[in-house]
Amino acid sequence: MKKVLVFPLLKSMPSGHHQVADAICESIYANSGDIECEKLDILSEWNRMVEGGIVKAYLQWIRHFPETYAWTYRKFAYRSKGERPHKAYEALFMKKVQEILAIEKPDLIICTHGFPSFFINRLKETGSCDIPALNIYTDFFINDIWGCSHIDYHFVPSQAIKNELSSKYSIDLSNIFISGIPISRQFESARKADKEIATPPFRILMSGGSIGLGNMSQMLDSGQEKLDCRVKVLCGANEELYDDVMQLEGDFAEAYPYISSKKEMNELYEWADAIISKPGGVTVSEALRKQIPIFLSGALPGQEQINLRLLNDMGLAFIVPEGADALEFTCRVLGDKEKIQRYQSAESRYVDGLELKNSDELYRAIATMLERG
Repeated sequence: MKKVLVFPLLKSMPSGHHQVADAICESIYANSGDIECEKLDILSEWNRMVEGGIVKAYLQWIRHFPETYAWTYRKFAYRSKGERPHKAYEALFMKKVQEILAIEKPDLIICTHGFPSFFINRLKETGSCDIPALNIYTDFFINDIWGCSHIDYHFVPSQAIKNELSSKYSIDLSNIFISGIPISRQFESARKADKEIATPPFRILMSGGSIGLGNMSQMLDSGQEKLDCRVKVLCGANEELYDDVMQLEGDFAEAYPYISSKKEMNELYEWADAIISKPGGVTVSEALRKQIPIFLSGALPGQEQINLRLLNDMGLAFIVPEGADALEFTCRVLGDKEKIQRYQSAESRYVDGLELKNSDELYRAIATMLERG
């Protein structure tokens, strides 16, 4: 039996890196009984208490000091030139990575976060690892933490990133696959040739998350009186937001706590005419595949800010103007047939340009990598 070892990061914090890792394992098990897929977190394996502390510190940092986090991210993870300051990482974690590989003996390594990818790339660069490796990028760009030069295969979000990898690292184009950001097979559905344009009352899904999108409670309260729409709010772990939505009168808005069921989440996607969210790679990718217009209201510091700019450049999202009422802006744009048709055209070009269009095609590419050894 072949073994695939998947490396996301930060085991105790649900993230896009873990969602993509889960989607890959799900795809493998749905297509084959002869491949074992295991997910491991390097930090947790190194020291579980430290990993938990890092998660808490990270969440507090982006919540209370977003500007300093954004500066640090640009300084150390998204730089255009200069030597990457990661030598301290090697001293701390390289031995643990080698121990994991010696124990697990995988036939293929998959990295869904730049941190483990950096270590695997260094091991392959020094000749200390000959196991085939695959990077799966979970944002719409590649930050400087990722190791790329000696990684064998790459699943990338767009043609632009494929071209960048090939030119910057002289990677054979046949080893770079435009996959988009992989999503669970449960969100895959047959694409409609002519997606109907929504009409009022508009059905809007709002992804509040743990931090929320501005003053959502006030936005919903005022929208109830003047907007012809219905709203379902994904509150995540934000109990205060959940309580506020539940207290609204009538059927204008419904609140949902954290949803772990992909079936239930897919039903919400099927219901929605639009989604208001932050520019997390996986959420955006799911909405693109479900052909739901995406409205981005702000961004967490760091990678989401870069995603927002790139998605806007590609015409794959509507950006809510700073200080605007996201709900009112969304309803206004949904009522503009010309804008929605332009968005649908951009969305179709993007999805039609994917070389690996679904989880079965992802699996077949991975199976070929395993066959090559």
